[in-house]
Amino acid sequence: MDQRTVAEQGSDPRRQRLNLAVLFLTALLLAGCAGHGGWNSSVTPGNWISVKRGDTLGELARQAGVPLKRLQRFNPGVKARSLAIGQRLLIPTHQERAPYGGPYRYQVRPGDTYSGIARHFGTRTRRLSAGNPGISASSLRVGQVIQVPMKDASVSRSGSSGASSSSRSSASSTPQRSAPSGPLPSSAGSWPWPIDNHRVTRSFGKDSRGTLQPMILSSASSDKARAVADGEVRFAGSMRQLGRVVIVHHANNLQSVYALCRSLSVSAGESVSRGHTVCRTSTNDSGNELLFDMRRAGKPIDPRRILR
Repeated sequence: MDQRTVAEQGSDPRRQRLNLAVLFLTALLLAGCAGHGGWNSSVTPGNWISVKRGDTLGELARQAGVPLKRLQRFNPGVKARSLAIGQRLLIPTHQERAPYGGPYRYQVRPGDTYSGIARHFGTRTRRLSAGNPGISASSLRVGQVIQVPMKDASVSRSGSSGASSSSRSSASSTPQRSAPSGPLPSSAGSWPWPIDNHRVTRSFGKDSRGTLQPMILSSASSDKARAVADGEVRFAGSMRQLGRVVIVHHANNLQSVYALCRSLSVSAGESVSRGHTVCRTSTNDSGNELLFDMRRAGKPIDPRRILR
């Protein structure tokens, strides 16, 4: 728990993205960051492009209709002030995500190979294979969405460690503080997991930069995310980089966060009981995926301390 927060409760996702892009580009123009290079006709989401004379990242982002920060995240290592003519840049599509800490959600393009994708994102081919079980390097299909785990990621199953992987972003795009000390409620250790037949594709913990990352769960058989305890829905809407999000407040100043949802099943202010469906999880080639976070007084804690 790509990279992160503008929220529009109940809004159409496409309209939200458009509004965010307009606001972001307006800010760029006011700040004088958009440059004035020539029009690069190949700047279309989904394309690889070659930098031409006069291009700037701000202008390319404007032409592509994507936020500058999003363009930068999909091109790690590219420096805005040192673009070179002929340098190749990736223009992301709306199906792709680049959260803080990874993994990226990447849409396969013509000619792609695991080694080429790994090289662009600064990871290793074996991590791509581990992060996409069942998808071999020889079976990549154009338009297919795959996970691109980052170098510090790890995969574990419920109660055990496994191969390398990771996932998306944190419920906050800024480095998170450590959890408050003190005893947890007597019910700790008995709360159910939010999705059935799950596996942990990213464990709660710090990445290589010391930033706490929330847990990512996946399931091949269930797309329902359920409340882990009785509580009140304090937020149900969209957040940039996290998609649709539900935040439930529980007794003892605990909160549970359900993100990367495909659709919401509750509304803000609604009371929910343990086991109540709060959202439907997102779906990709690896199954159904949910970013899940537990917090106490707003500060993150390891969900394993609460869940059974």
